[in-house]
Amino acid sequence: MESLNALLQGMGLMHLGAGQAIMLLVSLLLLWLAIAKKFEPLLLLPIGFGGLLSNIPEAGMALTALESLLAHHDAGQLAVIAAKLNCAPDVHAIKEALALALPSVQNQMENLAVDMGYTPGVLALFYKVAIGSGVAPLVIFMGVGAMTDFGPLLANPRTLLLGAAAQFGIFATVLGALTLNYFGLISFTLPQAAAIG
Repeated sequence: MESLNALLQGMGLMHLGAGQAIMLLVSLLLLWLAIAKKFEPLLLLPIGFGGLLSNIPEAGMALTALESLLAHHDAGQLAVIAAKLNCAPDVHAIKEALALALPSVQNQMENLAVDMGYTPGVLALFYKVAIGSGVAPLVIFMGVGAMTDFGPLLANPRTLLLGAAAQFGIFATVLGALTLNYFGLISFTLPQAAAIG
């Protein structure tokens, strides 16, 4: 019985939270839609696989080095981080202090966690290198653009107007958000307006 209990503890199922269980089910649904139903496989397959990997209990694949340190709950290490942030040495207070800290301070705490022997998970590294730097969206859109079939457009050039109308709609949305900001109705910065468009 003890060996069975040790096996269950080692599998991580005992640490599976309700949120993780729901996200694992959603990820499996996305994978099923992409593979079995062929519904937007270029979009749903990576989303489902990433969601599956990041929600495996106790794997820490999506955690940064600092998040791994906080999840480990070592009192001595938490005290060092708390002293640097001038807060109480508990995880909740440290997370609140980090949320209010400048990005330079957050980077210092991340480097301190690395110096203490913690490493970021593979998904956190992928996020930092590919998504955080902005390279992945460019590569994805270039790949989707290269796979686009222009045969129907060439066969019926009138459909070019439909694409042009869609592009104008995006541009008009950006201008509309900036206009709302100009008249003081809703406050939008240029990057926020571009994200809306």
